[in-house]
Amino acid sequence: MTISLLGIIVIQSRWINYSINLNEDKFREEVYSALNHVEKDLRASESTLDLDVLGHDFASGYSANSKLDFYYRKGGLSDSTNIANDIANLMSKSRSRFQQNISLLEGLEVSKLLQSKDLAERIDIKRLSNSIKRQLNKRGIFIGYNYGVYSNKSKSFVIIDDNFVVAEEGTQYTNTPINKSLYNSLYKISLFETDEEVPGMLYINFPHRNSILFKDVWPTILGSVLFTAIILFCFAYTIYVILRQKKLSEMRTDFINNMTHEFKTPIATINLAADSITSPMIVDQPSKVGRFAQIIKQENSRMLNQVEKVLQMALLEKKDFKLRKAPINVHDIIMQAVENANLQVEKKGGHVTAELKATRPTIVADQTHITNIIHNLLDNANKYSPEKPEIKVITESINGSMRIIIRDKGIGMTNDQRKHIFDKFYRVHTGNLHDVKGFGLGLSYVKTMVGAHKGNIEVISELGEGSSFILDLPVDGGQEKSENGVT
Repeated sequence: MTISLLGIIVIQSRWINYSINLNEDKFREEVYSALNHVEKDLRASESTLDLDVLGHDFASGYSANSKLDFYYRKGGLSDSTNIANDIANLMSKSRSRFQQNISLLEGLEVSKLLQSKDLAERIDIKRLSNSIKRQLNKRGIFIGYNYGVYSNKSKSFVIIDDNFVVAEEGTQYTNTPINKSLYNSLYKISLFETDEEVPGMLYINFPHRNSILFKDVWPTILGSVLFTAIILFCFAYTIYVILRQKKLSEMRTDFINNMTHEFKTPIATINLAADSITSPMIVDQPSKVGRFAQIIKQENSRMLNQVEKVLQMALLEKKDFKLRKAPINVHDIIMQAVENANLQVEKKGGHVTAELKATRPTIVADQTHITNIIHNLLDNANKYSPEKPEIKVITESINGSMRIIIRDKGIGMTNDQRKHIFDKFYRVHTGNLHDVKGFGLGLSYVKTMVGAHKGNIEVISELGEGSSFILDLPVDGGQEKSENGVT
């Protein structure tokens, strides 16, 4: 799936890039077409203007010397002998003959005069600006632009955006952002290419060119990004679900293994006791029969308690329970729990101590569930402590709440384990070993009950250093009613 997704992204990227390049080629063709027409307009306007002036002067009956002065004024030629002779010959003929030969004069002499003029003098700025705008708009290009006329003679821009420019001597162009962008523009064309030497270039730059290139591609890009994001989200969510299901499957397998292990011992004990009772050697001894019957009853109660824990968690998950709150003395509950826990801890050479420093030990809570919470946390500290457990219970009064801290010096937890210890059925993975008994329901129950009492629980732990469970329970039991009806 990952390879398919990457393939789709690559294909879409290549197709979008192809569309952008296609738009760029089309845009470049349109711009160069417009520039070619602008250049033709400039040549046509120059020829029309100077020939009209020349024809009007000739028609006024000027002398040959006056025509020679005209040539000097228009072009500043150094060698005008041939031109003067041509003018005298033309003037000796009729006006109709002049009209017939004017094209010859344009090709041979007037073109030389025009070429000798400065580039800026040969261009009508207003006509150039109108021509550029008209040709671009004719091709559907309405975005902003900058244009400039670059002189090959002075090596500088002489016209920029409807204004004449005076460049400093020895510089190619004025050092401004617009001039730099013009000089580096991709769109340029030679002016007056019919001259013996090209006098200059017309540059045009489009600062917002990308708006044209991406105009037709944006819907495709947005659609591709949107649907690719949806596919990525679905893919990521699928991976998340698969990993979560895998984890749940492992937790469920651990739960089944632990439940089987927990039930196997009492069942085996009951089976052994039953066999003993039915033995001919025991059946006539009432005292031994009673003893084995008591063992069967105890083991049966043990299995019943395990089943009730599982059923209890199902009720808690459905929020199908009601707290019976009343004022209780937490110190009394802790001392009883510590006394019971010491019976188990002392067998391992350890001890449980209490530092009851809370100034207000009485809170409004459900005594049964608070007792179970303390017992579960002490039992958990004992299970995950090595030999000679050292467990301490501390109480404090903090801002209208009672804080209970249960601290041990056990094996501790990693950060990842700490994130999941309150999940149902979760237990620190120990492979196929079952030295730590339980279903992984104790801490989940504690978390649910603390929340039902409007309290808070957190854990501080380091691997190999032990763990501290910190409970904050409101003294007044919480005045607000929860959304699920728990009071």
